[in-house]
Amino acid sequence: MRMLLRGAAALAAVVTVASLTSGAAAHPRTGRAAAAAQIPPGVTAGVAVYDREAGRFTEQVNDSAQFRSASVVKLLLTLDFLWDRGPDYTIPPADRARLEPMLRGSDDDAADYYWSTYGGSAIIKRMTDRTELGLRDTAPPPADYPGFWGYTAISARDTVAIYRYILEKAPAPVRDFIMDNLRRSTRCSATDHFDQHFGIAGAFDKPWAVKQGWSGKYAKGTCGSQAASAGAQAESAAPAPRAAAAVDLSRPALHSTGTVGANDRSIVAVLTLHQAGTSYGKAYTDIGRLTRSLNVPGAKRPTGTWFGTWGEFVNVRRGPATGGDRMTQLPAGVEVLVGCQVRGEVVTVPPYTNEWWAYLPQYGGYISNIYISSPDNRLPNVPECTA
Repeated sequence: MRMLLRGAAALAAVVTVASLTSGAAAHPRTGRAAAAAQIPPGVTAGVAVYDREAGRFTEQVNDSAQFRSASVVKLLLTLDFLWDRGPDYTIPPADRARLEPMLRGSDDDAADYYWSTYGGSAIIKRMTDRTELGLRDTAPPPADYPGFWGYTAISARDTVAIYRYILEKAPAPVRDFIMDNLRRSTRCSATDHFDQHFGIAGAFDKPWAVKQGWSGKYAKGTCGSQAASAGAQAESAAPAPRAAAAVDLSRPALHSTGTVGANDRSIVAVLTLHQAGTSYGKAYTDIGRLTRSLNVPGAKRPTGTWFGTWGEFVNVRRGPATGGDRMTQLPAGVEVLVGCQVRGEVVTVPPYTNEWWAYLPQYGGYISNIYISSPDNRLPNVPECTA
């Protein structure tokens, strides 16, 4: 199993990290105060959760604060294109071939096309002028960066407003096209080879629909069975701002937005900024912990136990052996949900040897327990796989 390792000293430093138990019993929901968002240290967040069934917010933390949108703005690019397209809202095949990967896999080339073809910042102006949307904090990119659609300003409450428009006011063909594609979100992003099933997609079982976003100086993406470790640069990358801006354009951003539960009951918007130098795996873990702490009516939480991992380019295999097909590689140091464990091929990373493998239900594959941050070969409180 080809992996780049930090070495035995690094492993010794991390094996004492505590695991975090998931499931309803570990997340009591006794009221608004008890369900306040838990924001990890060093993270700046804007959070909004709206229960469409009850017609009220269950979480609001800095929900009017502006963040650079990264790929969340692709929702507005899609709405702008579909606006007033006629009674049947027919989408030409060439546009369908762009829009579907843009919504499902966060394809940046498609976003570049719609941004440059339909007026750039004028798209955002058209959207903010639409009273049906009710946007209050959304604004075009700074004048110094007219081509960077990912620098559009957005807030958590505006993100909720966008989803409410799509679900409650948009023509049925528009609603169905957008939401059906968001429900088919792919784990690996189309352009960057980043694992985009963080936040909502990692915290809750389906049904959910997500549009994620990330921007900043992260390590290269390694998602997918064929993704090289070199990967591609983080989406919406741009030079450092030349002057102070109203919206932070420097710190790494990671956003998770979408709907959770039957009939899209809850709309969730989690926008986050992380300290300079934060790895993708740590940002992924932090937004996951924050999202799991939220009061999200209608959400079903996956069963299992959360553990930290160590090592870079850790392979997720179809079976508990190094010869099994590689499904993807984990972001370095990411926290993973372990459903069960099983004895498999012995893996050795001197001076450690381990025959146990962890099954990751959200990936549908296995990693060697040697890369799990736990002092024991056999993970505590994790059942043995029965199938």
